[in-house]
Amino acid sequence: MPPCGLNRTSTSEFILVGFSTFPQQLLPVFFLLFLLMYLFTLLGNLLIMATVWSERSLHTPMYLFLCALSISEVLYTVAIIPRMLADLLSAHCSITLPACASQMFSSFTFGFTHSFLLTVMGYDRYVAICQPLRYHMLMSPHGCACLVGWSWAGGFMVGMVVTTAIFQLTFCGPNEIQHFFCHVPPLLKLTCGDDVPWVAKGVGLVCITALLGCFLLILLSYAFIVATILKIPSAEGRHKAFSTCASHLTVVIVHYGFASVIYLKPKGPHSLEGDTLMGTTYTVLTPFLSPIIFSLRNKELKMALKKTFLSKFFLKNS
Repeated sequence: MPPCGLNRTSTSEFILVGFSTFPQQLLPVFFLLFLLMYLFTLLGNLLIMATVWSERSLHTPMYLFLCALSISEVLYTVAIIPRMLADLLSAHCSITLPACASQMFSSFTFGFTHSFLLTVMGYDRYVAICQPLRYHMLMSPHGCACLVGWSWAGGFMVGMVVTTAIFQLTFCGPNEIQHFFCHVPPLLKLTCGDDVPWVAKGVGLVCITALLGCFLLILLSYAFIVATILKIPSAEGRHKAFSTCASHLTVVIVHYGFASVIYLKPKGPHSLEGDTLMGTTYTVLTPFLSPIIFSLRNKELKMALKKTFLSKFFLKNS
């Protein structure tokens, strides 16, 4: 029997085809690999949050934003990966229509919150390097809380708009979603009606505008940052200034690199296996890499992690 019960039909549920076209002997391998990456993602982000919370020296705007970023990343992976793992070992990969809408809303809300927070972190680095005398005024506790709040509100709005637009359409075709979660393009293929092309263009415009808008704002921040750093006379000063941006810049490149592969890939024939593996780069691999990058490339955070957890571990065992 093929995995995921592709012969099941129901008007109140969808069948997530996803990994069903892969050889069955590969599915346990995928399960173990993605499970380990998921657990590491959760552990890494929880360690970052616990370290920032417990270490008073990290109670600064940059690490407040990093904490919010870790929370959005955890919630994003929780919305997608547990069901994906369960479906890898299941013979019936079905999802009800309300659950599908909830998953889409969660993935867009937390995914775009992540993008907005990365933009805010770019602005924080711009103020710290280009406007150092005004930093404490511009990045006051109230100002930081507002920036985080607006990031979450923006993600919520994008999630609400996209989910409402998609699920007000009529689903009249087959109920097999050619993906491992409720993603917009494969869902649109199951809809019919005169308004489908307009909804597809509208949703695409919202997503691409939000992503490109965030990316251009980050580029603008770094253009000013680079111009300011180049004016620093000493090589040591330039290196120190740039090192405060290295981890954020690396995460931005990874985040938008994989996002562009998903959202800006050229139209044309694509294999289901290729699309599925491409989807895992953004939903599994990017969240997995993010805490590693911040932990290894941020000197203050790395030292705080060692101080907070490793020292306590060794003291406990000595």
